[in-house]
Amino acid sequence: MLSSEILQTIDFFSSLNTSQQKTLFEISSLHRYEQDYVLYYEQTQTKYLYFLVDGLAKSYKIDKNENEIFLYYIQPSSMISEISTLKDEILMSYSNVVFVEESTVLQIEYKLFLEYFIQTGILSNKMMQEILKRSEKLETLINREFIFDAVTKVKMMIDSDLEMFNKLKRHDIALMLHIQPATLSRVLKKLKKDGIIDIVHGHVIKETL
Repeated sequence: MLSSEILQTIDFFSSLNTSQQKTLFEISSLHRYEQDYVLYYEQTQTKYLYFLVDGLAKSYKIDKNENEIFLYYIQPSSMISEISTLKDEILMSYSNVVFVEESTVLQIEYKLFLEYFIQTGILSNKMMQEILKRSEKLETLINREFIFDAVTKVKMMIDSDLEMFNKLKRHDIALMLHIQPATLSRVLKKLKKDGIIDIVHGHVIKETL
């Protein structure tokens, strides 16, 4: 059941008062999804806005050769939905989203959410911040795919999300970064030799990134 305690764990809703929380409860519901469940596919229209309460999700695309192109992970207390405009009452997905582990999702009726919380200005600033975050993610993706070399890609992931780096299998990391597993192995050896990281029992320890 959706509660004020759950809302307080999501920064987007932390400023809502009791009355505003009650309004949100009336247009929302909680759903539990199993690992590997696909929440939506690319180019899917939906009337719901989604937030990840707990668990882990992954955003990805499929190229013309049916290869998966990893985009980013979605962490707990984050918005899952992709927002590019506040003019439409129906949301369009620009990627596929699948749950990497069992997860809980807050589902909100988007049309009513716009009416009660965005058009009234209650959460309009929060929504604009989310749109800016998406823009920053896009810039990071462009840098990762077209500008950064393998060493920079690996260093950036270790620096920004060491916990996830150690949680994933090396093959999955290589797939995410679009490099060969052998290349990832060589980069890790180089970083260790340079004193930037250490590797203990297969886990990377950040030294001086």
